[in-house]
Amino acid sequence: MNALAPPGGPALGHRRNHAKGICFTGTFTSNGAGTALSAARVLAPGQYPALGRFNLATSDANAADATVRVRGMGLQIGSSSADIWRSAMITAPIFPVSTPQGFYDLLRASGSKAPDAMKNFVAAHPEFSNFLKWATTSPWTGSYAEDRFNSLDSFTFTNASGQSSIVRWSLIPSAPPVAITPDELAKRGPDYLESEISARVGKAPQSWTMVVTISNPGDPTADPSKAWPADRRTVPVGTLTVQKIEPEANGPCRDINFDPTVLPPGMATSNDPFPAARSAAYAVSYDRRTAEAADYPRTSQGGTQ
Repeated sequence: MNALAPPGGPALGHRRNHAKGICFTGTFTSNGAGTALSAARVLAPGQYPALGRFNLATSDANAADATVRVRGMGLQIGSSSADIWRSAMITAPIFPVSTPQGFYDLLRASGSKAPDAMKNFVAAHPEFSNFLKWATTSPWTGSYAEDRFNSLDSFTFTNASGQSSIVRWSLIPSAPPVAITPDELAKRGPDYLESEISARVGKAPQSWTMVVTISNPGDPTADPSKAWPADRRTVPVGTLTVQKIEPEANGPCRDINFDPTVLPPGMATSNDPFPAARSAAYAVSYDRRTAEAADYPRTSQGGTQ
């Protein structure tokens, strides 16, 4: 958490990463196909409440949209404590590094004033070149509604018969992606993404199909910097529908910790080390920002911490 802080210090009262975001509420409609993979109640046929947060992967709560390459979605499905499924996904198809230590090394290198810091980091972490290729060549979109969000981390799903699979999942947008250059996005304003998704959802709900990908033996389940082969079996398990957007200051997502280890029965972590590391870091972030409640910018409506 200390390494994530920008040079001027953290944005007090905010998340230490993915600091800029906006809340949403809606529903997750399960088609029942996921029950073959997991006994989780939220995968049984039916409709379940969903709450989440569109965000930018930056520690700067005031970052301009065009300056942040990776976008994210924090998501909670379900309402009872025994059935809640939380997830934190990003638009990148692979993670920059293969281990939590590698991510810490990346933060230290990117914040270093040493001229060779990033060069030495890349030499020690060759997997970073794959992420860099995506970041510099893949198209941007001008809307959260057009983004695909990926879990990247792998998890264990166990069905009612006791059969387990190692999986990852993605949310595929119904809205067709329209490519935009960073320069054009910058012209639309520093907070365009939030105003755009608010206006779009205000006109009509937006939806994503949740697709679960099942690994094969030998797939790199402990390394989110490596994509699984494109021919792996996929199962569409339901639809996320975003029905309302609310500013974070008084919104329902502000005080939610989107800890990826908060899982319902039928789901569990795998040999991937990142969820545990993220859970620990998220807890520190949560403790720090809630202790800084007086520094969080409030609206005239107030709000609670």
